[in-house]
Amino acid sequence: MHIPDGFINIPTSAAFAAISAVGVGACLKGATRSLDEKTAPLAGLTATFIFAVQMLNFPVAAGTSGHLLGGVLAAVLVGPYVATLAITVVLLLQALLFADGGLTAAGLNVFNLSLLGVWAGYAIFLVIKKIMPKNKTSISVAAGVAAFISVPAAALGFVLQYALGANATFSLSAVLTAMFSTHVLIGIGEAIITVLSVTAVMASRPDLVYGFRGAKSQLEIRKA
Repeated sequence: MHIPDGFINIPTSAAFAAISAVGVGACLKGATRSLDEKTAPLAGLTATFIFAVQMLNFPVAAGTSGHLLGGVLAAVLVGPYVATLAITVVLLLQALLFADGGLTAAGLNVFNLSLLGVWAGYAIFLVIKKIMPKNKTSISVAAGVAAFISVPAAALGFVLQYALGANATFSLSAVLTAMFSTHVLIGIGEAIITVLSVTAVMASRPDLVYGFRGAKSQLEIRKA
């Protein structure tokens, strides 16, 4: 998922860098409204956890491997604005320290993982949460399903970028088939890790979970 330098041409990379800069800038403003003295430490811990877990790969199929993307996990725990910033920081650190993703491709990766992965996944989470029973278990289930879908959604972002400005010669249909099929499998691992992580936090400090705030209010109203 981490696009290297030179895989997508410079005009396309520059265009997505501009889009990503605007998106991250908007999230920076949004994050100032959602962070407080209680949630700020959790945001830092979430970013650190995602950075560490992304270094661990699990086998998928045919010699390929995958790792946690973390967009939905971060969005459910600390909100989509802060999640976008956290994933962006993780991506930039990985590119600078470990050459995991190219610097000229940073805008491409931020768009796919920090913007598309986070916001598409969080939108799905909200829809599922709305139609499910208002309890803690539903939050974990909704997070898991959204995490599963967010992975191939982010992969489709790469397919779009490849269609617009690939420097490679693989056919678009071959790239689409390979990316979608592989990332559906990776999405299973993403869902499992997300469910376990959200469940663990919900068990100890549900008041800190951003995605539980609306459900918590509705539960209190029903009880009254």
